[in-house]
Amino acid sequence: MTILAGREAVEAALLAHEDQLDWDTEIVLAGTELADDRPDDWKLEAWLPRRPSNADKSAVADLFVDGVPEILVESLDEEDWVARSQSDLEPIRAGRFVVRTPEHLPQSDAGTVEFTIPASQAFGTGHHQTTAGCLAMLDAMKQRGVLVRNMLDVGTGTGLLAFAGMALWPRASATASDIDAVCADVVAENAEANDIPLGPRPGALVMTIADGLDHPLIHARGPYDLVIANILAGPLVQLAPEFGKALVPGGHLLLAGLLNSQEDAVRAACRRAGLRLAARIVSGDWSILWLRRRLRG
Repeated sequence: MTILAGREAVEAALLAHEDQLDWDTEIVLAGTELADDRPDDWKLEAWLPRRPSNADKSAVADLFVDGVPEILVESLDEEDWVARSQSDLEPIRAGRFVVRTPEHLPQSDAGTVEFTIPASQAFGTGHHQTTAGCLAMLDAMKQRGVLVRNMLDVGTGTGLLAFAGMALWPRASATASDIDAVCADVVAENAEANDIPLGPRPGALVMTIADGLDHPLIHARGPYDLVIANILAGPLVQLAPEFGKALVPGGHLLLAGLLNSQEDAVRAACRRAGLRLAARIVSGDWSILWLRRRLRG
């Protein structure tokens, strides 16, 4: 489901989505510009594991305060709808990573790490600027000598960012969590498809369903050298103190899901939690932040 609108209208809709406490978590939103030479023309895409109902369309339309432009929905049955959504996504490259859907052939470039992620059920196929930016930042962290023994991916969605971290630091213990219960099966399926080992041992991934960092398993497996959170700006601000507590001194925090206009608020919350900016990537209207916890205090 796609809505064509101006940049300001789509950004305002994404901000309104953050305040929807009863939002259907099966509806995943992404806002992007239509083309590099049309920076003010945007589209809001709503990804669902089903054909959009009238209620689904109304929920998305209600995010637009000044009235919604035309909603574009192709007339496809459910099977063709999922297949079309996947086939339209070309493989993407971010740093050393290549991410493709199952409909595309494997890449053969030397030195790349490839993942196959179906575009369905959960956010995080690598095609959104925030996910691709996180992949690029993880690659940059590895190149700059970051050592990770224990990592956590909050709001993991498809599991892609956790998989990428495990590829870069294959001996690390890895934990992934999401508030959406459907992600448990999605991550398990994607792990099997990408030969990612599951389990509590080093070099394997444990998946759990949790609201933020509020889960006994997440606390028990910490503290972490690396925490990844590609979610939304509001939760990033709220979780900043918990991120600081979850990291070892000198530990690394990778944040995304925030618009450039929201960066100051997120960074201010992180500063109060003892976290300092190490690097940032700007990808269109999105910011990807690498922060570090102070060694002392």
